[in-house]
Amino acid sequence: MHDGGAAAIETIVHVLRHGEVHNPNGILYGRLPGFSLSVAGRAQAAAVARTLADHDIAVVIASPLQRAQETAEPIAAQHDVIVRTDENLIEAGNTFEGLRVSVGDGALRKPRHWWKLRDPFTPSWGEPYLQIAHRMLAAVNKARVEAAGREAVLVSHQLPVWTLRRFLQGQRLWHDPRQRQCSLASLTSLVYHGDTLVDIVYSEPAGGSDPSVHGA
Repeated sequence: MHDGGAAAIETIVHVLRHGEVHNPNGILYGRLPGFSLSVAGRAQAAAVARTLADHDIAVVIASPLQRAQETAEPIAAQHDVIVRTDENLIEAGNTFEGLRVSVGDGALRKPRHWWKLRDPFTPSWGEPYLQIAHRMLAAVNKARVEAAGREAVLVSHQLPVWTLRRFLQGQRLWHDPRQRQCSLASLTSLVYHGDTLVDIVYSEPAGGSDPSVHGA
């Protein structure tokens, strides 16, 4: 990352992870429909909207999944724009979708699922990391062009946001999920001068959360 020149206009693309989801059974819900924000999740979305109230937000775009759309709504309302949808922001595909995967009582205790873990680098249990990175970057670049000189908000999910960040920082994409810096309702803000990415700023306007908790 380097400076694109003093004359280049600055554009910021905020990539936002959705807020907490109502998930009493603690499953890995992935792309399943019908998972809305919890009461705490709605409060987190409102906190982000307050944080961004004085920002020059031109567009608000979200994953098609309900939790992302609901997280985007108060931000869009604050800036008098509509929430638009981009399929590229959707949650990563995962073969454990709909199952409990917590330590001790989840699907990973059953030998029939172990074959899914044969390749942690691609990974074998879900959508390839590189595919996630490329589609997320496509969404970011499209929003950056549209919001040139202003700011955009893209609402997505933990793994896609973290994969995008690692890709932009030139890091290997496979990683320990427990080490992700991507709390609920956190912002990963990409600062561009012209077409050049010059900074990545991480913030938690709604506070921190445990990245290892599935279904949060």
